[in-house]
Amino acid sequence: MQLSFQYGDTTVLFDVTYSSRKTISISVEAPGKVRVRAPRGISEDELLHRVQSKARWIVRKLDELKDINIVPVKKLLLNGESFIYLGRDYSLQLITNTSLKKPEIKLDQGMFIVTTPTRNEEVIKREIEAWYRIKAQEYIRERLKYYQPIVGAEPVRVRIKAQQKRWGSCSSIGNLNFNWRAVMAPSPVLDYLIVHELCHLIHHNHSRGFWNLVSSILPDYKERREWLKKNGVYLNI
Repeated sequence: MQLSFQYGDTTVLFDVTYSSRKTISISVEAPGKVRVRAPRGISEDELLHRVQSKARWIVRKLDELKDINIVPVKKLLLNGESFIYLGRDYSLQLITNTSLKKPEIKLDQGMFIVTTPTRNEEVIKREIEAWYRIKAQEYIRERLKYYQPIVGAEPVRVRIKAQQKRWGSCSSIGNLNFNWRAVMAPSPVLDYLIVHELCHLIHHNHSRGFWNLVSSILPDYKERREWLKKNGVYLNI
């Protein structure tokens, strides 16, 4: 069953599942699904009233998740497979070297070279992810130094995480989190994510003031955000 309500200019559709539960639960899932689980016997009017009472939170979560696609394109660990770093495609080259203790990774002349003692895909992908995490940490910290004085804010802590439904987030105490996969995006797109989260240190919402601040720093932020929306599915290993 699907119901809807209006919140400002936004029409919110949500799917309803009834069960023997005693309470209502609301979840917002990328790329724009709202799911409500409700107890059997509750009236439609009461359900709508209860869900609408969370309208501000629902719309905010929908806005946060609209730029991420949660259906990843998995990579094959075969020579010639494409791996992306800062928007550039690199061709995978696997080299076996049994004298190594673990896989080693480097970029060289358009190649994503993995020299490995094993062909175990789980082991290789774990090391590739670790490599991307290090690169994300390096790039993001460097660009934060550049943008912090422009935005006029500095995070308490910066972490690189395996976030499933976000490219970045800002906590209420001023910590910034970034998805390690973001370092696969072109540098202008990654800079947009960095500026976006820095601006949340000043505006803890997606208000007009927040977007005005983002726009004052990156006038073309909409194009950068659109790139991520269309291509985020490919940023994976």
